[in-house]
Amino acid sequence: MLDKMKPEDVGLRADQEFFTARDDDEGIPLIKNTTLYECDNFTMIIFFLPRNAIIPLHDHPGMTVFSKLLIGSLHIRSYDWVDPEPALSCSSSSGDQLRLAKRVVNGVFTAPCDTSVLYPTTGGNMHRFRAIAPCAILDILGPPYSTEDGRDCTYYRAIPYSRHSVKNGAADQLTGVDEEGHRLSWLTETIPRMLRMRQIRYGGPPISDDE
Repeated sequence: MLDKMKPEDVGLRADQEFFTARDDDEGIPLIKNTTLYECDNFTMIIFFLPRNAIIPLHDHPGMTVFSKLLIGSLHIRSYDWVDPEPALSCSSSSGDQLRLAKRVVNGVFTAPCDTSVLYPTTGGNMHRFRAIAPCAILDILGPPYSTEDGRDCTYYRAIPYSRHSVKNGAADQLTGVDEEGHRLSWLTETIPRMLRMRQIRYGGPPISDDE
């Protein structure tokens, strides 16, 4: 169903106000989002990214996410953990805890896009969005974020694999690319400094859960 969705299904068109650059503050684009529907099982959200806006690398712990690009052009980079348990890890010279991840998506998506992108709950589910042209992205997240249930967002910074070695020797055989050809990186938790986000009211057609 998500693959078949079009901008008109949620009341969008390419010349709407959220695609202007006048909300820039010291060069930081303002990302807007609106909630279409939410319940205990999932949430439907649209993110509006002006040109050059970035949603930094972040995770969705214990959640599955479907993303559908409705309008614009978007670069997506996503990672999964090499080991679900943080065994392949080390500390950097600055004291940051690093964890090994593999890059599974690294490409540009342009609307109209016939397929959605799935980020399953297994593996880590970490991704970064960068708007090449103004974008509208529909996300379906299930189950929704919940701090009480341990589903809270963490942001990460990627560090080239070659900058650090694995002290426990568990990954001595790795050369920066795994057996399946995925490029490896170290990820460390961070606090995004260049992220501005604001929630707006949904003005499209009502979403009904009636059968």
